Amino acid sequence: MFRFRRALCQVRTASASRTLPQAHGPRYQLGASFSSFPDHEVMGLPALSPTMEAGTIGAWNVKEGDSFEAGTVIAEIETDKATMGFEAQDPGVVAKILVQSGTEISVGTPILVVVDDADDAAALVAQFSSFEASGGASPATAPAAPAPAAPAPAPAALVVTPAAPAATPASGSGDRVFASPLARTMAREKGFDVSQIPPTGPKNRVVAADVAGYTPAAASAAATASATLPEAPTPTLGDGFTDLPVSEASREVAARMTLAKQQIPHYYLTVDIELGSLLATRARLNELLPEEEALTVNDLMVKAAALAMKSVPDVNASWMENFVRVYNRCDINFLVGVGDGLAAPVIKDVGSKGLKTISDEIRFAANGAMEGTLAQDEYKCGTFTMVNLGMYGVKSASPIVTAPQAAVLALGTIEERVLPNDDPESEVIYRLAPVLTATCSFDHRVVDGAVGAQWLPAFKKLVEKPLS
Repeated sequence: MFRFRRALCQVRTASASRTLPQAHGPRYQLGASFSSFPDHEVMGLPALSPTMEAGTIGAWNVKEGDSFEAGTVIAEIETDKATMGFEAQDPGVVAKILVQSGTEISVGTPILVVVDDADDAAALVAQFSSFEASGGASPATAPAAPAPAAPAPAPAALVVTPAAPAATPASGSGDRVFASPLARTMAREKGFDVSQIPPTGPKNRVVAADVAGYTPAAASAAATASATLPEAPTPTLGDGFTDLPVSEASREVAARMTLAKQQIPHYYLTVDIELGSLLATRARLNELLPEEEALTVNDLMVKAAALAMKSVPDVNASWMENFVRVYNRCDINFLVGVGDGLAAPVIKDVGSKGLKTISDEIRFAANGAMEGTLAQDEYKCGTFTMVNLGMYGVKSASPIVTAPQAAVLALGTIEERVLPNDDPESEVIYRLAPVLTATCSFDHRVVDGAVGAQWLPAFKKLVEKPLS
């Protein structure tokens, strides 16, 4: 479970209006007279990432008048990348909820009023019934009008959002709809209300296939009369050009990549790797396996990368501002195409696993990412990332390092190349061999050039001599 520092605004009765700092968020004014309220704290929406500008309250796990302890998950906060639990750092009592679930708001906007303790919860709630904070939050006493039917997509994690008034019976509870990130994105693009789509996925979740096979005409008259859905963005045609809309998920990825490129001092190393021995080893191993469970070249490359970390452990590390953290195990993220976007599931502790286990986990994660059935934990940031572009015929690439990781490896396509013949007894000067180009991007703050120059040859040696 993630823990976030609360964006707390200390409010005192001696002041009627005070400017309140927010963690990674804007500054705002509380627009109410506080002389009539007991000492309290106003919690703002926290920034869950350096580039987060807005989020959605997916669900409140507490209600007004409830007491909570340190570590209690107060709410589920959705971004376009993940749904995360917002944990309390200290005990308290909920005096008023300022933002209803399903509402998208900016970072720093007041969402909750809490007090240290209360003898009478009902009296406390009544005291704060007229409390209102400016800056984007609305009073909790005002019942929500037609709820937003299409929340922001979150392509990289399991998302739980409130259901529309006419919730699907299979949704497990009356106030939530479970849907995969890909299904939610597809529904939004098509203008569908995801809560009206019958689920067939695990635990009554709506998956991509449900959205693809859904026809609005099959919906009931009540669903048709429900809240108006926002129209899917459409391209704008101009005089000699077309403006294509950018989704929130794409903007978030762009912001992250820009930040990483600006703040991380990249350098790149490239080697050509001969694959003759690896392909022969793979062929022998696959003779022992069913066709549907055959090992891929990528499976062996992932294993080799993890073993190279044991030879040069300083690459398996992160920049932590005041220190460098070196990890004891190698968790590898690998990129998977999901619709028109990307997902990066993680395979944990690769170095300790056998090839068959690695292959099975990669196959399961890739299929789950495309179907949107993976849990949030399976999208965690690992300690290293691999990008295989061989299927696209790309010879080489120099990818951007994913913070806080220190390196990312890109693999190109396998080509038949002419190489010098090392056999002194052969009359043939040259020979043909399958060769792949591998390029590794490093964070120079963590991995010195000499260290990177040790890791890449170690990886090359493991691939070219897989049985050594």
